[in-house]
Amino acid sequence: MYKRLLRPLFFSFDPEKIHHFTFSLIKITSKFPGLPSIFRSLYVIDDSRLERKLLGLTFKNPVGLAAGFDKNAVLYNELANFGFGFIEIGTVTPKAQKGNPKKRLFRLKDDQGIINRMGFNNEGLDAAITQLKKNKGKLIIGGNIGKNTSTKPEGYTKDYLECFNALHPYVDYFVLNVSCPNVGSHAKLNDKDYLEELIGAVQKANHTFEKQKPILLKIAPDLNNNQLDEIIELVATTKLDGVIASNTSTDRTGLKASDALLESIGNGGLSGQPIKDKSTQVIKYLSDKSKKAFPIIGVGGVHSAKDALEKIDAGADLVQIYTGFIYEGPSLIKRINKALLKK
Repeated sequence: MYKRLLRPLFFSFDPEKIHHFTFSLIKITSKFPGLPSIFRSLYVIDDSRLERKLLGLTFKNPVGLAAGFDKNAVLYNELANFGFGFIEIGTVTPKAQKGNPKKRLFRLKDDQGIINRMGFNNEGLDAAITQLKKNKGKLIIGGNIGKNTSTKPEGYTKDYLECFNALHPYVDYFVLNVSCPNVGSHAKLNDKDYLEELIGAVQKANHTFEKQKPILLKIAPDLNNNQLDEIIELVATTKLDGVIASNTSTDRTGLKASDALLESIGNGGLSGQPIKDKSTQVIKYLSDKSKKAFPIIGVGGVHSAKDALEKIDAGADLVQIYTGFIYEGPSLIKRINKALLKK
């Protein structure tokens, strides 16, 4: 029903406007008595064989929602009814910010992709915490954190630490988002020396809490093998808990979209089917080269059960969807979990 009826309707509207509309729609319909139970009966598979013990946590199933969808943690309780095993909120920054000027979200229908240059638009740390206090404990929640656009380079670490310390009681794991191509000073955030400094500071903060939370690094899909070797070394030296591979891409190679369309869209991070293979190759390289030394969450172009299984076969322990959720609808989660049970 989603692909035949709802998607054509949704895709006839501006992507960002329809995103907010669907949020409201899910929120409202979930308040009707009985409807959440119907959603769960349609999409949720409760089977202990799907459980994954990772990062000191028990995931109900290995299919999660990637960061960027529920930026402000307003919908995770309702989204749990669609069968996710975990949901990552954010990216959260210390202060609220509007992000980049609109229009900043674009569909590439022929490629089953999306280009965005949102720029970490979110309502800020306090707003996220207010929402996270409403957590009904349905599933694992990850906190994806970043810096404010206006923050000067000497304050980057402070921004990450502010988010980390404040969110620590409310999320189950953390993701340091240093690979988004839509924020300023992208180069510094990918500098190995700075990453060592940042991760070291966050690890030190983590150990001030009675219970430490897992910390992962989200990396770009455009890294070459030498850079991936540096990531493997970085994980080992800083004792990071894992890696999320991968973020959006700046590469436009091989797209069906015309040069004129791409030029009219301009800069932004590409997600969806066009980065599927690139993301999977990064996962396989990290897994093989490190001899599976750390957990990997695979994300990028998962639009089918086959796509998810490819990432798991390549070395991913869990997978996340985002663009696939928009193109395929909530039945995608169930299809992946059913395929995992067959396997």
